[in-house]
Amino acid sequence: MTRTRTQLKIVATDLAPDAHAPAAGATQRIVDSITAAIAERRLMPGTKLSEQKIGDLFEVSRTVVRQALNQLSRDRLVVLEPARGAFVATPTAEEARDVFEMRSILETAVTKRLCATITDEQIRQLREHLALEGAAVSDAAVPGRTRLLADFHLVLARMLGNEVLTQMLSELLTRSSLIALMHQSSHSAGESHSEHVAIVDAFERRDVKAAVRLVGKHLVNVQHNLNLDPQQVDLAEILNR
Repeated sequence: MTRTRTQLKIVATDLAPDAHAPAAGATQRIVDSITAAIAERRLMPGTKLSEQKIGDLFEVSRTVVRQALNQLSRDRLVVLEPARGAFVATPTAEEARDVFEMRSILETAVTKRLCATITDEQIRQLREHLALEGAAVSDAAVPGRTRLLADFHLVLARMLGNEVLTQMLSELLTRSSLIALMHQSSHSAGESHSEHVAIVDAFERRDVKAAVRLVGKHLVNVQHNLNLDPQQVDLAEILNR
């Protein structure tokens, strides 16, 4: 995966630095900015995260930057390598399968609970989100549509009012974005949007079985379109030896 040196500058411009912000707030700003850039596919797997550059861009000390990178490392979004520094994580195929397995468990539970209690107002909110999704899918701005398509799953979780569950799912969705970049997902934004529409239709009918089936099918489709098992190359055959 190609590493782009200018990516960090693009990330930092999203959140203007505040020289008067306390260290904890500055740390969280860096964490939030890098996390958002990963989720929106603006930071590629393997990108080097220079402490000095990040510190200069956010006008904070390298100690603050290290705190942010350590937090991102605990979230499995960044890898810290001795004597080399910090890099955006490059998820393996095994990690990808684990992430989607956990997403399936969590999102199935969310779907069952929410479909049994969802209100007409919540259906209206979901339709509004789908309208934004549809507009973004037809737009050329990839980060915006990527964020909206991921947020659909968070909107469902937030409707249950469980912040712990929402945070867990948020972290898994960000890791899913890295996985899609690393393993070159062929699942199109248009497909995801259509599948989201079908899920909301099932919610509106209060059809729990259909909603669970459609959510499961959606996640299977997304995972299926990842290149998790690339064809093994027989070097001897290629070189005719």
